[in-house]
Amino acid sequence: MSSIPETPDFTEWQQVLDIFRQATDEQKDELLLKLLLTPDERSVLLTRINIFHELLNGERSQRKISELLGVGVATITRGSNELKHHDELTKAWLSELLKAQHAEQD
Repeated sequence: MSSIPETPDFTEWQQVLDIFRQATDEQKDELLLKLLLTPDERSVLLTRINIFHELLNGERSQRKISELLGVGVATITRGSNELKHHDELTKAWLSELLKAQHAEQD
């Protein structure tokens, strides 16, 4: 008989967050993300960040954001719909976080 469990060891989103927090504490968060995400997945994540940034900024239409980022309008709409599930405090926090990061890069 095998002693290998028949279920995965990691089954909860909280476990992923805990792993990421540990990697961050060890200053290995970038390494972990490179191990977990393919280059295409990292690119999609960057696009999602830009979608949220543009939507929260509110200066461009979804069509213009789509053109700017080279993605379909449906992709922008999915990001917009996700934002609608969150309260104004959360959106303000994310907006400030993204603005601060953008300002650091200038």
